[in-house]
Amino acid sequence: MEITEFVETLRLDGGLLADAAEEAGLDATIPACPDWQVRDLLTHVGRVHRWAARTVTQGAQQPTRPDAAPELSDDQLVDWLREGHHELVLALHAAPRDLAAWSFLPAPSPLAFWARRQAHETSVHRVDAQQAAGASLTPLPAAFAADGIDELLTGLHSLERSQLRTEVPRTLRVRTTNARGAEWTVHLSDATPRTVRTPVPGSGADAGEAAADAAKPADCTIEGPAEELYLALWNRLPWDAMTVTGDPALIDLWRERAGI
Repeated sequence: MEITEFVETLRLDGGLLADAAEEAGLDATIPACPDWQVRDLLTHVGRVHRWAARTVTQGAQQPTRPDAAPELSDDQLVDWLREGHHELVLALHAAPRDLAAWSFLPAPSPLAFWARRQAHETSVHRVDAQQAAGASLTPLPAAFAADGIDELLTGLHSLERSQLRTEVPRTLRVRTTNARGAEWTVHLSDATPRTVRTPVPGSGADAGEAAADAAKPADCTIEGPAEELYLALWNRLPWDAMTVTGDPALIDLWRERAGI
């Protein structure tokens, strides 16, 4: 996906998040995070958006952390979220393509990283707000959802902080049913998970380990439409709509240990 596509998704979902938060009310519980109310969600997203905007506009070269949220009354919080979201969208639009800035996952460029990461951050939390409001979820394009699965498996769960571990090595295959070439094999062990993408036929991708992985049966395979699979992997939707073959214990492991 292009940087402009990520920024546009970020723009749309940030507005939808704020609208759903107003509809839900700040006392509403976030179903996927029962310890959170909507006010906690808005505080988190507002801090992250401002942190990302500051990193991009200042070209920060070293890791930083989000600033603490200011003391705000409930009637100020949604507007504060909207302001930080707008600031981030403008920062990404204005940033040079050759932006030099710190990032924490491999990406074609720092700008590509921040646009992608913040688009997915905002989309997942937009779902949180809509679920808190009891509203229908706004659909996501299959290509964007498949990209989010890729970021989660090959990116966020490649970090040392991932708790997705098992003493006995196992393999989990994740496959979308409506996005071409969207298939991954996740190698689980007592070390950091390692994910291998299945190459798209005719793409010229290296057929070495990926092709060998794809030819072997996995201990568990999960299949489903990209959007539903994306949200299930983020523990925002139940697994009922997915087709699961093999050992269902790996689904339980995911539910228990795959939180980010």
